[in-house]
Amino acid sequence: MAQFNSTMVTSNISSSPGDSPHPSLDSRGLVPAVVMSVCFLMGFPGNIAVIILKPNWENMSSLSQSLMLSLAVSDLLCLVTLPLWIYSFLYGWTFRLVGCKIITYFVYCSLYTSLLTVTVLSVQRYLQVVHLQRSLNRVRAKMLLLPLWLASMILSTPALVFRQLSEDQRWTTCSNQYSFEGQRMAVVLSETLVGFVSLSVIVFSYINLYRKVSRAVLFNNPQTTRLITSITVTLVVLWAPYLVSNVISMAAISLKNEGLLTFCDGIRLSNISPQTSCVLITAGPQTEDIHLCGKEL
Repeated sequence: MAQFNSTMVTSNISSSPGDSPHPSLDSRGLVPAVVMSVCFLMGFPGNIAVIILKPNWENMSSLSQSLMLSLAVSDLLCLVTLPLWIYSFLYGWTFRLVGCKIITYFVYCSLYTSLLTVTVLSVQRYLQVVHLQRSLNRVRAKMLLLPLWLASMILSTPALVFRQLSEDQRWTTCSNQYSFEGQRMAVVLSETLVGFVSLSVIVFSYINLYRKVSRAVLFNNPQTTRLITSITVTLVVLWAPYLVSNVISMAAISLKNEGLLTFCDGIRLSNISPQTSCVLITAGPQTEDIHLCGKEL
């Protein structure tokens, strides 16, 4: 998420008298551009396939199907913006202030929706398998998805408020600009709380799922065990650097330590937490097998 919270690598526009300016390639943006290109090439067709083919969806409840569809759509909302970010890493931000605000807002809305959707899916699996309760399945999808997307849109509003264009000589950036440090602290704190609470719920749910299936006498499926383990480990590996960097950032803001704050921005820039949902959408349909084991426990 905070990958887009850092200053974008920007363009060096060189021009001679009488010539129109042309953006020059910035080699510093090659690595993130390649990483994003790989994510786009793998994630975009993968999510399209999930929406069209709906693999293993026949065994899912209507609520699970709606949540999986929401997850795929939210991922696509983020993925379709990647070509623009790839270009901005290589040639700088050329999409004006409106584009800066709206595109970043779409990214944050996508990431929050994906995170909250995965959290709800985890709770649903936890209740169904560990406590053998299907009460959440009886909830109408609209009653759950509408407040989920609404919450994501509200949480994403700082992108519309604080995103600005700034120029350093001939370099243009799309980044957050704050009037005072209290605003920055509030934004980082809200992101940290949402991420920490969601991650805690997800990890708690899947750890208990693992314990439940591992104790089942009639259920011993190594594939399910590996799946639960991989989901938990992936979430921790991808989100932990983001959460830790946010905590350090809040300390740096309080101490007014610009060097430490710059270091944290570097960690955020290299963090791939926005791709968490892209990984989970691939494994997501398979986790319905965990639901089915509840019938045997």
